[in-house]
Amino acid sequence: MGHRLFVGNLPFTATEAAVRAAFEKHGTIEDVHLATDRTTGRSRGFAFVTLNSDEGIASVISKMDGALLDGRPLRVNEAQDRPRPSFSGAPFDGGFGNMPGGGMRDRPRRKGSRRRNPRSRW
Repeated sequence: MGHRLFVGNLPFTATEAAVRAAFEKHGTIEDVHLATDRTTGRSRGFAFVTLNSDEGIASVISKMDGALLDGRPLRVNEAQDRPRPSFSGAPFDGGFGNMPGGGMRDRPRRKGSRRRNPRSRW
């Protein structure tokens, strides 16, 4: 199984081929994922590189961290999983959960706030 690295401070003109070429000197590359902007299609300035072997990951990080790519020093470290939100089954509080006193359902109703059709008999 591969080991995933986070590569930051990439130039916005960077391509997957350029990132792959920079890292292939230090090991076998399994995958390169360059994060791109949805609207413009250009690089967002970071990428994920997956290496085939787990051995020598520390040496790849130490060699590539601070290395220049198109005049910019790269920031390379191990990629960490994003913390996933945990849904504990707590009831939905109506939206304004960060307000003191709870959500909308905790507010008192005003008299006459319910509109009625003046022509209806009921």
